[in-house]
Parts: sequence; structure tokens; C-alpha cells
Amino acid sequence: MDSFGPSTFGELNAADYDATQDPGTTDLTVDLLFEIFGPTRVFEFAIGTGRVALPLAARGCTLAGNEGSPLMVEKLRAKPGGADIPVAIGDMIQAQVDGPFDHAFLIFNTLFNLPSQAAQVECFAHAARMIKPGGTFVIETFVPDMSDFSRDQRVATKRLDMDSVWIEAATHDRVAQVLEMQRIRITKNGMKLVPLRMRYAYPQEIDLMAKCAGFQLRSRWGGWRKESFTADSGFHISVYEKQG
Repeated sequence: MDSFGPSTFGELNAADYDATQDPGTTDLTVDLLFEIFGPTRVFEFAIGTGRVALPLAARGCTLAGNEGSPLMVEKLRAKPGGADIPVAIGDMIQAQVDGPFDHAFLIFNTLFNLPSQAAQVECFAHAARMIKPGGTFVIETFVPDMSDFSRDQRVATKRLDMDSVWIEAATHDRVAQVLEMQRIRITKNGMKLVPLRMRYAYPQEIDLMAKCAGFQLRSRWGGWRKESFTADSGFHISVYEKQG
């Protein structure tokens, strides 16, 4: 999947993104982020269609962001208030919007869309350049669990009903920490292939990336309700504070 670039996700998913990629946690996400940020100037990496940015803006945050897919930004612009948010088109380590910002965030596993450890490290460095000292960078990712892989492969049923079946086939490169997935959506109207490549990292590695960029871990939770982070947590919300 070497041809999977910053705009690929949007090209494959923009048309039905809001319907198919809703995690069901948007209200909780907005509540907690606003509790952390307050009515300040905030940057969202990979702003997408504005699922979180728009309700944060409605509460009083001044939002800006970046997005690798022009098609996703078109969806954002079509929503009430979407035309008022500055968005730089480009990847998460190069796109520029005038700062500084009080806070930034990168959620819904999107850190893992960056293809290598070096790119993920640079994302933290880019965030550090944009955020004021004392500001925070909030990350949400899943906690890697490869227990359902056999011989570094996995096939799973993701959705099944009378009119459709969604199947996900994945391979695991343990050395590169890369998952390559092909999500196969079969409906009565035909079939669609939605590939995805992710370079995962464990929380401890992410902490080191943050430290190298001048951030210190301030809080970590196992859910948007501030559940305790434990060995059984399937994902984490980590709040890093910029030092200096």
C-alpha cells in the first residue's frame, strides 16, 4: 500500500464518512476537550468533516486545522459554521496555519495514519512549534492488541445484516509496527474496497515522542468519561503539556 498518501483516506471515505465513521463518542469528546481547553485558540490536526471542531467552535473555541483531503474539507465547508474555520490543506507535519495556539488535538487514531515513527515524531515537533508554553496537545489512539492475529493475519466480520456484510482483512508487520487493512463492504448494490494503512505505537512510545518534542504527560484516561487507564483499556486519551 505504498501509494496510500495524505489525501487517500478522504478520496475513499469522504462521501459517506459521517455515516460510516461515527464512533458514538462525539458529545463526550467535545465535553472533555472543552473542559481542558476552555474558550481558547485551538488547532485540530486532521480536522476532517468537522465532527469535533464544529461543536467546539459553537461552545466558544476559536478553531483552525489542517486536513490532507480537499474532499473532506468540502464536507466541512458545507456544514453550518464550517466556512468560518481556517483549514490548511496538507499533511500533519507540513500544513501551516498562523499560530501560536493555546492548545491542539489529534484524535480518533489519526496519529497512526502517519506512515512511520519518524513522521509521528515530527508531528509532535510540529505541534510543539505551534503551541504556547503551558498549552496542551491531546491525543486519542487505540492501545495495540494483536491477540486476534494468527501468523500475522486477521479476518473479521465488522457488520452483518440482511442487506450487507463488511469484512476486514489485515496483515501485521511486527518489525515496522504496521497494519495493512482491506475493508470489504458488500451490499445488494455491489462491493467497495476501502484500504487503510496504520503505523501503531504503544502509549510508552508515544510518551517518548512527546518528551522529545518538549511535552510532558499531564493526564491519561481510558475513556472520554475520564475512566482510569488500566492494562485492560482498549484506547487512551493522553494530555501532554508543553514545557518551557
